Amino acid sequence: MLNISVIIVNYNTADFLTVCLHSVFSQTGATFDVWVVDNASSDKSVQFVREQFPQVHLLVSPENLGFAKANNMALEHATGEFIFYLNPDTQVQPDCFRTMLQFMDTNPSVGMAGTRLLYPDYSHQNSVEASYPSQRYASGELTGLPGSIAWLLGASLIARRKVMNQVHGFSEAFFLYGEDIDLSIKVRQAGWELGFIPEAEVIHWEGKSEINTVPLELIRKKLNAAAILYQRHYSSITIRRICLAKIRQARWRLLTLSIERLIAKDKTNIAAKIERYKFILSIFQTLLPQPSTPEPQ
Repeated sequence: MLNISVIIVNYNTADFLTVCLHSVFSQTGATFDVWVVDNASSDKSVQFVREQFPQVHLLVSPENLGFAKANNMALEHATGEFIFYLNPDTQVQPDCFRTMLQFMDTNPSVGMAGTRLLYPDYSHQNSVEASYPSQRYASGELTGLPGSIAWLLGASLIARRKVMNQVHGFSEAFFLYGEDIDLSIKVRQAGWELGFIPEAEVIHWEGKSEINTVPLELIRKKLNAAAILYQRHYSSITIRRICLAKIRQARWRLLTLSIERLIAKDKTNIAAKIERYKFILSIFQTLLPQPSTPEPQ
């Protein structure tokens, strides 16, 4: 059996995919195969992979399946003992595969681990979190799970294949954003710890498949993902607390921005911020659960 099956989901990132695949195929110390799922790219990604990397197993979708579903499609075909989920806007640094395998071999309680992520200037990029989004409002949910790491950024993750089979891969309720947090929760709920491999380094350009997405649409995608995450893992009481807090924050920010606009010389930037917070306010007002009332005696 192969040590690692590398799964890369691509959407209009042909230029970055070039760097990514070259860095993957330069790895030593592991046997691996590579799966690229193309989510109906309109650039030359598919042609590029076919011509320049014929050894890649290429799966071409006629529609954009989203990140979770595309990864799961490749998981059905991959045969590696470990699955390495990798974003296309990355560059795997030398000896990364060998280091990841050594870590997983010596940490049998870890079901999934993240590598160190670096920005292109080699500065640190945060990829490990000790708490979940808005967890301070929680009513005891998501406590008592194995390990100290809450969740890992999905740009560069190695997981045991048996664990991915156990948790059925990514949840396809998510299209983009939030699926890595959800997967981390599922792995921990299945009894496995999450790990971090600082010696395994990956450069990450971050967000290149969304470079042409307008700001409000990007906010909408992220808030929709947050709403799904809340609904999957938090009680209605906790969700209400979160929404009320976010609504108060948005209203306060709108108040301060309206005052700033009165005295600002350049009102364009402030107007854009006001539009953004109005949008955020409307999202959380829509998500807000109604308070439960006791049944009449």
